[in-house]
Amino acid sequence: MTDVANPEQLLFATTTQTFLDKQASLTHVRGLHASGVSFQHEWWLRAAELGWTSLLVPEELGGGSVSGNGVADLALVAEQIGHTVAPGPLHPVSVVLAGLVEAPGGHEETIDALVSGAIVASWAVYEPTRPFAPLAAGATATTATRTDSGFRIDGAKDRVEAGAECDVVLVTAACDGAVRQFLVPTDAPGVTISPQKSVDMVKRYARVQFDGVQVGESAAVGGAAQTPELVGRQHQIALMLQCAELVGILESVLTMTSQWLADRHSFGRPLSSYQALKHRAADMKLWFEAARATTAGAVRAVAERSPAANLLASVAKAYVAERAPVILQDCVQLHGGIGVTWEHDLHLYLRRVALYRAMFGSPEDHHRIVYSLSRKTEATA
Repeated sequence: MTDVANPEQLLFATTTQTFLDKQASLTHVRGLHASGVSFQHEWWLRAAELGWTSLLVPEELGGGSVSGNGVADLALVAEQIGHTVAPGPLHPVSVVLAGLVEAPGGHEETIDALVSGAIVASWAVYEPTRPFAPLAAGATATTATRTDSGFRIDGAKDRVEAGAECDVVLVTAACDGAVRQFLVPTDAPGVTISPQKSVDMVKRYARVQFDGVQVGESAAVGGAAQTPELVGRQHQIALMLQCAELVGILESVLTMTSQWLADRHSFGRPLSSYQALKHRAADMKLWFEAARATTAGAVRAVAERSPAANLLASVAKAYVAERAPVILQDCVQLHGGIGVTWEHDLHLYLRRVALYRAMFGSPEDHHRIVYSLSRKTEATA
């Protein structure tokens, strides 16, 4: 587990781990998959009671964190979730809250409901068949047209996490030549939700269609000038959560593989005694520690709202999401034939890793972002 800053944070992390071990084990994940269920709302209410949903919300809005550093605490939760690839809408709810708390005017009731776990929200940001590009007005086919009472939303979004389970979505849409964000209830007239398949066992996504959906003036989150900053902050939180969870996944898989190599014998010797396998294990350990370090750097920068936060978040996503599938594939090979069976748990982790590699920009996309931001830094130096 990542080092914690104080006893309160350690208690929070330990309580979270105990809850996940009892209520979100790998057996539980398999059971949800067999039942065709993404997560249980009663389970999410208990998670909210533990404080997962309040970490990014300031105290004046009903939130707070045990350590005073909500971003770091949230990263700890995500890392713990990675140990059992647990279900639940931690990512979409946190990303939506990251935007709402920056422009809370008129959305206090929604923030309260999200913090309590009474409702679930998701970020509807992906245009069908298009890559992640939320601030490209020309590439945003979803539109928000002004009306006498507010706005009319038209268009479609896909890859909306927990889309069929959420109560409200935060939609990016082109409005008056700029990108804006709007809170839209999923039960509003004109909203149609179609489930989409996912490689993950319990993570579910959906296509959300908006056909003349009427929302009030208060549905807008922030102004046009503020939206780029809001979306940027939400993207940072999304990437930080992905990388933190991937670190938790890698830690569990490497522990599992190390134990297998020690227990499994060949020609009277444990597999871990063979030099070639020692070298592969050493390489994976090196890559893992680098993944944990880059993620820690991104978490710190996002928490401190550093000017380098965008750069470090992309560095983390580029590295961690690139190395994680390689490490998982190595672990599968080191397990031998059993590693590719349905009964073994390795594929549960591999599925989550494959999903996160693609969402919110691939490693290749973030390599290009790192290059672009580095060029700008050099130019201003």
